[in-house]
Amino acid sequence: MDDFTYSEGVQTYTGNWLSGWQWSRAVCPPQRRKLFTPWARFVAGLLFAVSQAGAVPQSVTPPQATVDPKPTFVYSQFAATDPLRLIAYGDMRFATPTLTHGTNPRVRKWLAEKVGAERPQALLLTGDMPYVGAAPNDWEVFQQETASWRTAGFPVFPTLGNHEVYFQVKAGVENYMRNFPGIEGHRFYSAVLGPVEVISMDMNLPGDWQSDQTRWFAAQLEHIPQTVEFVMILYHMPWVADTQSQFIANVPSPQGLALRNLLEAHLSRVRAKVIVFSGHIHNYERFERHGVEYVVTGGGGAQPYRLLYRGSHDLYRDTGFPVFNYVTLEVKDHHLHGVMWKVVDPDAETLTVEPKDSFDIQARPAPQKPVTKAQSKRR
Repeated sequence: MDDFTYSEGVQTYTGNWLSGWQWSRAVCPPQRRKLFTPWARFVAGLLFAVSQAGAVPQSVTPPQATVDPKPTFVYSQFAATDPLRLIAYGDMRFATPTLTHGTNPRVRKWLAEKVGAERPQALLLTGDMPYVGAAPNDWEVFQQETASWRTAGFPVFPTLGNHEVYFQVKAGVENYMRNFPGIEGHRFYSAVLGPVEVISMDMNLPGDWQSDQTRWFAAQLEHIPQTVEFVMILYHMPWVADTQSQFIANVPSPQGLALRNLLEAHLSRVRAKVIVFSGHIHNYERFERHGVEYVVTGGGGAQPYRLLYRGSHDLYRDTGFPVFNYVTLEVKDHHLHGVMWKVVDPDAETLTVEPKDSFDIQARPAPQKPVTKAQSKRR
């Protein structure tokens, strides 16, 4: 499909013609959809296809205009040798509880409370937390339904998805920053937590080689602290996706592919093992490519996305549906153990989860320090 360009004032967006049609069918409820002709839905979809295919707002400048190779944040309470427990999940679409199209308010709220009850030491969010990022009411529901997170006091590391910038980029980004004060206004940032470094990037920013985010990402990969054993990258749109998702959801995006290529160009010089966490697909997928683990966890409450066919490269083979889920990550003794927890029955009177997938990653051994002549003589 040929790309199209849509301009709104001083902001320019690029997307795919097919994604506009897909958006109009995915977002318009059936009872409203029949009120519009197919061409009207198609035109409406084009206006918002930026959110499905990846908006590129040229007029918004990220706060980090210069390349800084150092981690943005260092959490000194986490020692490199201490065990660490994290949770990753996303695509909740917090909105008024009366809205049941596009999001499941009951499952969404229960999962948010379940995550809080798990009391991880850190929480990774893969994007699309609000339904409409420019709507303050959706963020108020986010605050209400995630109150247990702040009570528990663990740090939260988010990433910007397409729903964060729905309808108005500037207002959406401002609401995002207001609700995640811990990232101090950074649209892309890194954080070191003992043996783990989190690198979060914004899918809505340009992905060309000269962009601030891309140059910053390259500098981060070239300066990973020696104490870091696992690098966890957050990016909303998947860098690797199942065959069906590639066609239907138009992923990976050009920006995501550029960043994936950049990562792969640096892998031979990165000692830490890399895991990329994404959302956008309201299901669960897992892949391995060139030694990198790719985990798609987008089952936080948004309307489930049915995978009719899983390609052979998808390491998760279960065909059950829907897949509301979150992923726990245990780092201990140079080893990472991940488990995907799936809601057993979203219609049950009492909601529960069960483990449906797991993966293990062993850290690479630390480089040996060279033996000096004096040490050699003492031996």
